[in-house]
Amino acid sequence: MKSIYDPATLNEILTRVNSLTPSTQRQWGKMDVAQMLAHCNETLKVVTNRSKPKRVLLGYILGPIFKADYLGEKPLRRNSPTHPLFMVVNERTFNNEKSMYIDLISEFSRGGEVKCTNYPHSFFGYFTPKEWGLSTYKHLDHHLQQFGV
Repeated sequence: MKSIYDPATLNEILTRVNSLTPSTQRQWGKMDVAQMLAHCNETLKVVTNRSKPKRVLLGYILGPIFKADYLGEKPLRRNSPTHPLFMVVNERTFNNEKSMYIDLISEFSRGGEVKCTNYPHSFFGYFTPKEWGLSTYKHLDHHLQQFGV
């Protein structure tokens, strides 16, 4: 599986993000494109140590059961539950969110495993830096596919 630490994978993500426009339409879900970028930015703040969301109770129980599946090759399910911290329902400015997304993903990728958070995932618990790289790619890929790029 691809990891966001790989420079070629980072370039792939950046190319796809740069193909988004304020009028890009979702193929599923409720967020518009600016909200999706804001949602991804909130998750990128976690992996870059800017945010430390509390674990959800259900995650302590079910997280270990589903963690391997989440980190596996199978794509993420559409319309999966979202931690309240990562829900974006208010209007966002596309250009601001896109710029922040590019900055955060570039910082995370170039920082490598050494700069990765050691804070636990809000549902699955502790990830190794390698697992953070894989899961970050998988999550971003999921949302870029949501908008057809």
